Amino acid sequence: MLRGIFGRKRERDDRKAAERRKGLFDRLRDGLSKTRQNILGRMSSIIQGRTRIDEELMEEIEEVLIQADVGVETTLKLMERVRETVQERGVQEPSQLIGILKEEMLRIFGEDRPLDVGGAKPYSIMILGVNGVGKTTTIGKLAARFKGQGLKTLVAAGDTFRAAASDQLEIW
Repeated sequence: MLRGIFGRKRERDDRKAAERRKGLFDRLRDGLSKTRQNILGRMSSIIQGRTRIDEELMEEIEEVLIQADVGVETTLKLMERVRETVQERGVQEPSQLIGILKEEMLRIFGEDRPLDVGGAKPYSIMILGVNGVGKTTTIGKLAARFKGQGLKTLVAAGDTFRAAASDQLEIW
């Protein structure tokens, strides 16, 4: 029995070590990939079986985006663009909506670019997000990475609801 307990602990430790060996951005990409798959899965289930694009469908997509913390203002702007694109192109197939959503999201959020903080001084990064998504940990990891690159970092905790946020950042 003890061997089973210690074996499971060793497996957990091995998984954690493998996770630490992964780069910060690889782990971030993995986490975002899970979020993306969740959103796409929900979108697909909404669209599946629909024969036409109507306002009810558009409102359900809007709801998914808001629940995914895209933000009300951004979601409204995104859905306005999606509606315009659907109308301009004469799209009638609901299955084409995901592609249009992706296009419009890229147009709003821009293309992926590497984070280059070397040129600008000072360079500020503000991290926002809902509770429990790893903001404080990510801030600490970014600060440690920048410090490792020879950059000077200053971290300010703006989390007024969690007293340990400053301590957690200090540890990183």
